[in-house]
Amino acid sequence: MFKENIKMAWMNLIHNKMRSFLTMLGIVIGVASIIALITIVEGAMNGMTSEFSSFGTDKITIQAMGTPLKKGLVDSDIQSLTKIDQVAGVSPTLSGKTTVVYNGKEKKDVTVQGKNDVYFSKTKDLIETGRGLNILDIQNKNQVCLIGSNIADDLFWEEDPINKKLLIAGVTYTVVGTLQKSNSFSDSSNNDAVIIPYTTSMGLLGTGYMSNVDVYMSNANESEKITEDIESILNQAFNYKDNSFTVMNMQDMISSFKKITTMLSLMLGGIASISLVVGGIGIMNMMLVSVTERTTEIGLRKALGAEPKQIQQQFLLEAVFLSLFGGTIGLLLGALIAFGVCTLIGASFALSATTILLAFGFSAAIGIIFGIAPARKASKLNPIDALRSI
Repeated sequence: MFKENIKMAWMNLIHNKMRSFLTMLGIVIGVASIIALITIVEGAMNGMTSEFSSFGTDKITIQAMGTPLKKGLVDSDIQSLTKIDQVAGVSPTLSGKTTVVYNGKEKKDVTVQGKNDVYFSKTKDLIETGRGLNILDIQNKNQVCLIGSNIADDLFWEEDPINKKLLIAGVTYTVVGTLQKSNSFSDSSNNDAVIIPYTTSMGLLGTGYMSNVDVYMSNANESEKITEDIESILNQAFNYKDNSFTVMNMQDMISSFKKITTMLSLMLGGIASISLVVGGIGIMNMMLVSVTERTTEIGLRKALGAEPKQIQQQFLLEAVFLSLFGGTIGLLLGALIAFGVCTLIGASFALSATTILLAFGFSAAIGIIFGIAPARKASKLNPIDALRSI
């Protein structure tokens, strides 16, 4: 009898195609809205998480604003940071602008960054050709440099820059490597930069103060303890002055960002689900009208021996079918909208199996919840009263 009810429910929906379509339109809009919003937010979240991760999840970044008496961190502070337990390395950065010249070709306002060997050992896919800085370059304050892809293109064109001599602020440096071109926000600045040993840059830039320092962890699970140790050293370095430094942990940032996007998804999903409720009410109203219109059919079926639960089952199946078909169309429409938006904004398209299952689950639930009242009304009709309308 269940199969017969399925067949009858299906035939009734097919017989009233336009009414069925208009009835499930609210479900279509509701599911499409939820799928599109969740997928777009998840895609944006994945993109941002990937961008944050490119900074290094094993890295803690220090921004030293300093005090009037101490403008930034000094070399002794860097040595103190390297002694923290579970710290694999420390990479300070000095930065300034200067003029770079090669064979009479001049490039002004070039960013010169002073870094150490740790930066090159801890950063993946950084070097295009040549080598990075090594410990001897740092210890001996060697006048060597690596140049970004844009610097190489502007000054050398198709000429191999390795072992060529550059004038940086009037001082001769040997090019030992070139940096890979990057489109990532985290290291795109390297495309227009020249990197030299940080010990050498102190003389070139005229300062021993470092405002940016990256601390690499050997065990990221100990990030909280390592952060506390870093803050203790920095507080001593700046005599406990307020706003003299900030410590940024990428793992904490990613975790916080995920919480924000999850809350945003839930909020947007909650708003969009209102249209699902409206769609459910539409299904209920249509089914109630259908019960009234099909009073004679219900009376005949009961007179021929159909039980109330069979009548209830048929009408409930019709409501669930409407909701599921609406959910399927809404899923496809929402996925199409999300794909278009993700392509437009450059985010990844992330339609998960969980999202698809939730769409079908909510659709079925709406059909059941809002189909119960009409189904029960149909099952309780008195066959004698129903047949009077013949």
